[in-house]
Amino acid sequence: MASDKSEVLDTSTSSDNEALPVVREKHPVKWYRSTLYNSIILGLCNFLAPGIWTAMNSLGAGGEETPYLVNAANALTFCLMVLSCFFSSILVKYIGIKPALVFGTLGYAPYAAGLYCNNRYGNEWLVLLGAALCGLSAGVFWMAEAAIALSYPEPENQGRFLGLWLSFRVGGQFLGGIINLALNVDNSGKGKVSYNVYLVFIALQALGPFAALFLTPPEKVQRTDGVIPNLRISESSWTEIKLTTKLFASKYFLLLVPVIAQGVYSEAVMFTYESVWLSVRGRALGSFLSGIVAMVSGNLLGAFLDREKWSLKRRARWAFIGILALQGVWWIWGTVLVTNYWGQNPLPMYDWKDGGAFVRTFLLFLGWVSGFQINYLFLYFIVGNLAKTPEEVIRIAALLRGTESAVQAVSYGLNSITVMGDIGGVYINFGLWGLALIPGWLVVREIGVSLGDNKIVREGEVVRVERA
Repeated sequence: MASDKSEVLDTSTSSDNEALPVVREKHPVKWYRSTLYNSIILGLCNFLAPGIWTAMNSLGAGGEETPYLVNAANALTFCLMVLSCFFSSILVKYIGIKPALVFGTLGYAPYAAGLYCNNRYGNEWLVLLGAALCGLSAGVFWMAEAAIALSYPEPENQGRFLGLWLSFRVGGQFLGGIINLALNVDNSGKGKVSYNVYLVFIALQALGPFAALFLTPPEKVQRTDGVIPNLRISESSWTEIKLTTKLFASKYFLLLVPVIAQGVYSEAVMFTYESVWLSVRGRALGSFLSGIVAMVSGNLLGAFLDREKWSLKRRARWAFIGILALQGVWWIWGTVLVTNYWGQNPLPMYDWKDGGAFVRTFLLFLGWVSGFQINYLFLYFIVGNLAKTPEEVIRIAALLRGTESAVQAVSYGLNSITVMGDIGGVYINFGLWGLALIPGWLVVREIGVSLGDNKIVREGEVVRVERA
């Protein structure tokens, strides 16, 4: 490390009130300690845990014939994740961020096992038990991976790190789609997918804890700028609860809640839509292609957010306008389609042999998937610019994931009701999009202005403390 250099970070500001990194010599790093290595390991964990979970749900109804039991189970998962997210920073205080990540992977395989037993034997209670176990661990996983993704990379690589990490998540959809398409390519009607699909999913999710063991602990990470990530919690448990609550009640986070809601409510909506209006092989094709679409769109956004050619202020504003405008297009399109379908008797179901009707239905699903991915990545970009200290990164990551979980619990719960799953969910999400426009803009317009560039500022504080 070259921490003996006169300066590592310059927290003076540009005309846009952005902290500016100093032009300096790059530090040599060992591959297995680098941020690229850790982005791959974190991505593998994401692929093996929530990625495979998403793969199952991207089949529509978790691969089941009807979406209502699975939607209820997912609502239970997300309810428990709200609690596990909120208290996860306390767990980090006692065991550290890497063990927290390992713990967070443990509940995913039981969820897949529950779907397998339901698909093959009609067992329902194991679906709910698996969902509960998943919820208790997944909230911790979501917090840990988000905190790592916001703290490990160099400032100039933040967007690419996020894009690569989240690409592994949608890689689960891609793999699930390949497997399911191969097993169900001749099934042009409604129904459930082959139970053999779940055996592959269970095996993959069981590997999650072992992949997490390969993550480099924060104190051993080597960055090219010489900064060591700080992911320690030093406050007492009660103080940590109070500080987390205070951060949730802060102006900017409360304004961000509608943006979070409109972005993540759509997961249950789009997967239920897929299971209601598309054939089994159409759903399998959707799982396959949606992974590719999400991967490309997420990485393009990540590369854009790292473009230092434009100021942080402009990148934030342009991304917000582009993402929310696209969301508006998807929800107008979706409202028109499902209203038309709901008025038909019997309700239609489209397969790729149906030509234009299938294409209209299918392309909307791909648009929603792309929108979900870029919303997801952009939310990390925003909260990364709200956290003022390394400790706040852990807290705000927990709050982001906890808020997402609360919204998704409501979404999956409502979509377990037939009329909401068929048509009402689209209407609600359209309304949430409209409600998010003004609050979201009030936050985004301050990034690079009154909020400055908090990632560089807080890392500058870490360097000064280490030198003192």
